[in-house]
Amino acid sequence: MALRGSIQMDTGSGPALQYLLCLAWVAATLPIAAAALPIPAAAGGRFIHGLLCAFSSRGKTVRPSSSSSSKARFTVSQKCFLHFYVVGAVVTTSLLLAIWFYAYMKMTPLMPEQSSYSTIASHLVGGSNSFHLANFWSSRPMEHKYRVWRTVFVLILMEIQVLRRLYETEHVFHYSPSAQMHIIGYLTGIFYYVAAPLSLASSCLPEAIQYLRYQIAEFIVKGRARMPDLSIDPSHLLKPLLKLGWCQWIGAVIFIWGSLHQIRCHAILGSLREHKDSDEYVIPCGDWFSLVSCPHYLAELVIYFGMLVASGGSDIPVWFLYLFVITNLSFAAVQTHKWYLQKFEDYPRSRYAIVPFVC
Repeated sequence: MALRGSIQMDTGSGPALQYLLCLAWVAATLPIAAAALPIPAAAGGRFIHGLLCAFSSRGKTVRPSSSSSSKARFTVSQKCFLHFYVVGAVVTTSLLLAIWFYAYMKMTPLMPEQSSYSTIASHLVGGSNSFHLANFWSSRPMEHKYRVWRTVFVLILMEIQVLRRLYETEHVFHYSPSAQMHIIGYLTGIFYYVAAPLSLASSCLPEAIQYLRYQIAEFIVKGRARMPDLSIDPSHLLKPLLKLGWCQWIGAVIFIWGSLHQIRCHAILGSLREHKDSDEYVIPCGDWFSLVSCPHYLAELVIYFGMLVASGGSDIPVWFLYLFVITNLSFAAVQTHKWYLQKFEDYPRSRYAIVPFVC
């Protein structure tokens, strides 16, 4: 009975985690959607829109206020964008290593492993029959094994994304010393770079953590001298990734396409301010800037759409993640587009905010 309870915890915690993540994304998306809707001023529409604009404003879109000293208490330097990508890199790397190790040890389709755990080790983590628990891991359906490896694949894409953004924040962008963002926007960014990799990994994270717990328990019981040597064959770390379906590779191509355009657009934005201490802005041109005011946001939509395709589209939290990305970036792009139109009399009127011919 203890074993059954242990397995039920393993299979049941996955949906629970996904449910919580979906609720979190809905809670984050609804205020943005409400602010974007044409709600009458009498019903609080103008208040909601103004409040969210204040929370999401950063850099050039921060509106001056007569109570600047009071407002400054609720803002942080825009250089704190670096914190987002540090947090994202730490969370994504941790999840990637944990799930990749689990996939390598227990979800390799070509050479499933047999292993056993002592009864004492099993009791340490709530089980009673370790032999059947080992069979439980090794007998997982092939479809599930490929799902775990798909998760590894998508987390690799996310790792590339956060590490690149971390590099760009340090070496490409030159934030003005006076550039600020609201503390709510800062906390939203931290939330995003924790919840996004968790959503991408949610389908198999609980069982991977369960497996690592048993590994640690076995190490505690047996000691290092009685543990088998761990040998990792690099080719076996990569071969299962090469055997994934066409969906993953199409998603990777979309991801690369979006990333290349975002790299170019960020390079253009980073080169606009020749003097790092200057607050002067100019109209950006080149690449997708000929079509939209925020092509780096458009590229971000393409990047995360690539991740969605690579994930296979079977995990609901990933869909809610992408819905938040669309809503959040579209709202920010519209505000930036309005700022450009107000700032520059000669701004190209043919440009859209984020999606050509749509918005």
